[in-house]
Amino acid sequence: MGAPVASKPSDPGHMPEHPKNANPMKGRVVAIGDTPASWGNIANIVTVIRILLAPVFIYLLLFDNGNDTYVRYIAAFLFVFAITTDSVDGLLARQRNLVTNLGKLIDPIADKVLTGGALVGLSILGEIPWWITIVILVREIGITVYRFLALRDRVIAASWLGKLKTVVQAVAISFALFPFWQFLGQWVNWVNAVLIVLALVLTVFSGIEYLWQAWKAGRAKVIELPE
Repeated sequence: MGAPVASKPSDPGHMPEHPKNANPMKGRVVAIGDTPASWGNIANIVTVIRILLAPVFIYLLLFDNGNDTYVRYIAAFLFVFAITTDSVDGLLARQRNLVTNLGKLIDPIADKVLTGGALVGLSILGEIPWWITIVILVREIGITVYRFLALRDRVIAASWLGKLKTVVQAVAISFALFPFWQFLGQWVNWVNAVLIVLALVLTVFSGIEYLWQAWKAGRAKVIELPE
């Protein structure tokens, strides 16, 4: 007799909820299924790890005012590793039906803490203008708060513009973190500037599109918006 095979959820888009007053930490941690997932499931654990890595990354980035090349590289690699986990936790949650209300809350917070910390750190070091950091943070925090407060009764899917913004932000910040100019020359700073400006433009336009589409959709139950 063969080993039992884990059953796939009958409706991957359905998020099983715990009964009222039930312990949210009870439930599936890794297994695929239709029963409620634990708030301590593997996807949420990955998200929490990303949040915990953020202050370590910021400390390393600002260490010795960013002049210690070796520590700066460690900080850059840590950022790349941490930002990559954003795809990992989402993939785990969707494929294994581990989506929870806690996960939907802390995932965007983890992203904002990590990217926001990187931008603020680079501005403190004088490598990114403060006005760029402020514009991006206002957009990111503002849209996140709007999603939680004004769109709680709607299912919102990320559009291609929101996904592109996320990727370009990650690439631009990663490129700015690595001190490539030390051995490639100052022309690298021009590449950094172009990537940061591109990330800024996409961030602003995706935010405008988000608000525009939300206004047009009205009370629509399912709308496709940039995240």
